[in-house]
Amino acid sequence: MQHKAYAKINLGLRVLERRPDGYHTIETVFHRVALFDEVTFEASDHIEVVSTDAAAPGDETNLCFRAAALLQELTGCPKGVRINLEKRIPVGAGLGGGSSDAATVLRELPRFWRIRVDRARILGAALRLGSDIPYFLGNESALAYGRGEILEYFSLDIPYTILLCSPDIHVSTAWAYRHVVPRSATGYLNLKTTLMREMENRDLLRQQLVNDFEPAVFSVHPEIAVIKKAMLDQDAMVALMSGSGSTVYGFFKDPSVAVRAAESFRTQGHRVSLTPPSFRPGKAR
Repeated sequence: MQHKAYAKINLGLRVLERRPDGYHTIETVFHRVALFDEVTFEASDHIEVVSTDAAAPGDETNLCFRAAALLQELTGCPKGVRINLEKRIPVGAGLGGGSSDAATVLRELPRFWRIRVDRARILGAALRLGSDIPYFLGNESALAYGRGEILEYFSLDIPYTILLCSPDIHVSTAWAYRHVVPRSATGYLNLKTTLMREMENRDLLRQQLVNDFEPAVFSVHPEIAVIKKAMLDQDAMVALMSGSGSTVYGFFKDPSVAVRAAESFRTQGHRVSLTPPSFRPGKAR
């Protein structure tokens, strides 16, 4: 079976204090978009990963490989698997492609192996692998706190066409956290409340949907800031970098404007993707 692993965007990303464990506390809303990878399994006597994107490693450093190995460890299952990744989500672009793929392995591989693993153990395995992997085990948008693992799922309708523009730039998440300037936890509205109540309020959206990684990333990669400005100049309701970059997304009221903007970015050599209004992937499969 082919399983769709959808990308996410961050609807705002506030970086708060640095924690004693070395991580930062964040506040963000994760939201899935129409762009997805395809994950398929084949029988094998060992674990292997084959990807259509050379930027995604095929060895034990791949999150999918680690997810399968962790399932073996937790269950004692002796089976192997060949994990085939049809990559459409750019690697290292702030869209969570690797995390979404790994969550798909955790969720679907037990069925392929014909074993049962309770949800609590799957959730624990996801958190061991990465802070944002637990989000991809659910199916809705989610307000996220802590390292990103404290999740409040909710249904969010975005009545705009969402344009993703991914330049050929890799931004290291570890580098971004080393250079981010944490903000105060006060003075900003709850992101979930803002999105649920003020989706039509352009000015408030632009004020509240901020990404605290942008200043550091834009200072080193000004071309990403150029993409954001171009979206706003083309009448996007809001434009923001996702995660630690490098993808920028914009909300467009007029789908035809989004299509023209996408074509403009494509001719500049950037990867683009469009998500229709009110998109809901349903149960990720």
